[in-house]
Amino acid sequence: MSDTKSANAMWGGRFASGPDAIMEAINASIGFDKRLAPQDIAGSRAHAAMLAAQGIITDSDAEAIREGLLTVLSEIETGQFAFSTALEDIHMNVEARLKEIIGEPAGRLHTARSRNDQVATDFRLWVRDQADAAILGLDALIRALLDQAEAGADWVMPGFTHLQTAQPVTWGHHMMAYVEMFARDLSRFRDARVRMNESPLGAAALAGTGFDIDRQMTAEALGFDRPMANSLDAVSDRDFALEFLSSATISAVHLSRLAEELVIWSSAQFRFVTLSDRFSTGSSIMPQKKNPDAAELIRAKIGRILGATVALFTVMKGLPLAYSKDMQEDKEQVFDAADNYMLALAAMTGMVTDMTGNRDNLEAAAASGFSTATDLADWLVRELGLPFREAHHVTGALVAMAEEQGCDLADLALADMQGVHAGITEGVFSVLTVQASVASRVSYGGTAPAQVRAQIARWRERLG
Repeated sequence: MSDTKSANAMWGGRFASGPDAIMEAINASIGFDKRLAPQDIAGSRAHAAMLAAQGIITDSDAEAIREGLLTVLSEIETGQFAFSTALEDIHMNVEARLKEIIGEPAGRLHTARSRNDQVATDFRLWVRDQADAAILGLDALIRALLDQAEAGADWVMPGFTHLQTAQPVTWGHHMMAYVEMFARDLSRFRDARVRMNESPLGAAALAGTGFDIDRQMTAEALGFDRPMANSLDAVSDRDFALEFLSSATISAVHLSRLAEELVIWSSAQFRFVTLSDRFSTGSSIMPQKKNPDAAELIRAKIGRILGATVALFTVMKGLPLAYSKDMQEDKEQVFDAADNYMLALAAMTGMVTDMTGNRDNLEAAAASGFSTATDLADWLVRELGLPFREAHHVTGALVAMAEEQGCDLADLALADMQGVHAGITEGVFSVLTVQASVASRVSYGGTAPAQVRAQIARWRERLG
């Protein structure tokens, strides 16, 4: 039987002739939805077992279907399966091959289900697997950041606002900022997984089925918490995919921000970190170059992931209930975004694990740019009782003086400082070192090494 005739047989007697080449090309999804083969076969096996348990098909037919599906899966996994665009999608490709293997019983597999609930089930299973992979990947990245934070809990570095030196912070504190960000990403994937873990199988085309099926049985067989409660909703929404994409997009933003810092920090102008050769490349013409290409590519991935998110939101925004063929456009977006997100996540984990913080350069940079000016203002408030606005003005005058003399605040003569404000004493020098600055920031969530170590311990315990 030709592919076209086979496709017509699948559709039944409604159509007298096959689609032309253009319709076949626009209608077929097998080029990308073949990735759903393991999920499709798992769903079909669960469905066949339930049909037999309910007495809807015989045990012998169910066994033939089960064995035949395992054969199909083996052929796909070993590259022996011949996918056909004429058969449109993974579901019809699998069913057609199953019929070739086991004959008539294959035709009973589709009893009490539709391709609508079938694809919704397959896609949920696939996205759920990707959420699990993202959770594991984020856990690994967080642990790598914790290791970096622990190693440099008391290393001093500049903290920036507007990419200008603001106040000294610790390397550990900076690493822990990303721990917090990626931990929220992890929680978003976990939350999304809980919501998506309901089974559409048994919703059929849109209205349910008149067969006495057991949806709880198939839900449990596939690891779902429960069947979805409304058949229209089950086949027509893709919010689980949108939530996965949204979570991936937010996380990709965090990856991109960290990647940007690694690009800057590894430059000859900063030299805050040294990236390993595993995640760097050379130049074809400039032998001195060591380019942070992995970080730059991670930084770029957000474009693809955000693009996929916007694309799927746009596809779904105007669809009436229930299923529309527009929804065939859901998978390519999610597949591409998931692939690129997981690649970026793995690359970032490798970069963070391998990178070396250059402690001396970090500390030297922390002392530049009058980074202890806020500490000076705080000292004037605390020790001399000045209103903060006046202390701010005095500090600004002292910064201008230091700039004029070409020195740092700690290098100013006490007499010169007293010329700006007579009440300043020798004690002011105790707050003008970067080490004293970070040590003083003991408020909860602050940069003091003791606070950083406490946060590391909290996360170690939380992650187990």
